[in-house]
Amino acid sequence: MIFSEICPNFVGFFPIGDSFKQIVLKKIIITIDGYSSCGKSTLAKQLAKKLNYTYIDSGAMYRAITLYFIQNRIDWTSHQAVATALEDVHLDFVPNSLTGISEMYLNNENVEHLIREMIVAEKVSEVAAVKEVRDLAVAQQKKMGARKGIVMDGRDIGTVVFPHAELKIFMTADIAIRVQRRFKELYEKNKNITLEEVKQNLELRDYIDANREISPLRKAEDAIILDNSHLNLDDQLQLVMQWVEDAIMAHSS
Repeated sequence: MIFSEICPNFVGFFPIGDSFKQIVLKKIIITIDGYSSCGKSTLAKQLAKKLNYTYIDSGAMYRAITLYFIQNRIDWTSHQAVATALEDVHLDFVPNSLTGISEMYLNNENVEHLIREMIVAEKVSEVAAVKEVRDLAVAQQKKMGARKGIVMDGRDIGTVVFPHAELKIFMTADIAIRVQRRFKELYEKNKNITLEEVKQNLELRDYIDANREISPLRKAEDAIILDNSHLNLDDQLQLVMQWVEDAIMAHSS
């Protein structure tokens, strides 16, 4: 049975043992955490489209705040400076009319492409470790998930933002493969980027993410590990869709 082809809150009769039981398929929250360049956002977008769920890129929120701090020369080591600056930061996800994918808007400006630049990537882990920044982002994320039917990826979604999510996935991949993926993405925008620069950036981000005092990157106890080092996108989606369907059935009645 392909639940992705069934409308949310679909009521049907499903085989349970030797009989059939009427079940309402409920919307759930799917969290995807893990290391940089593991393809978290790619998987999350695929699932959201397949399930007709809302995709929320939590990393884009931290990247947008980082971009604002860089553009406005905010000292993010100063709690007072950060608190004052955040009063002027307004984040929104606006669906792209062509792709249907939500894109990041910072103070009413589409910054989806700007937040993917290397200058932001180099600083986002530092900014994301600031308590005031995380408090703002997490509060907004929890509000977004109130109605369920969402897929959200990040670093602490299954551990802090939605610890009671019905399905938690923790993504990982071999560092060499992650470097190649990230290099390919960045090289299209900057022909001067090197593999060594990308490797150093990923290793630094891994260290900061895993060792920060506030909401460090870690696997939730009930998360399913997805190592996609040797999985193509189709195989990965097929595997995860089975997890999704199992989770939907387990939490429906």
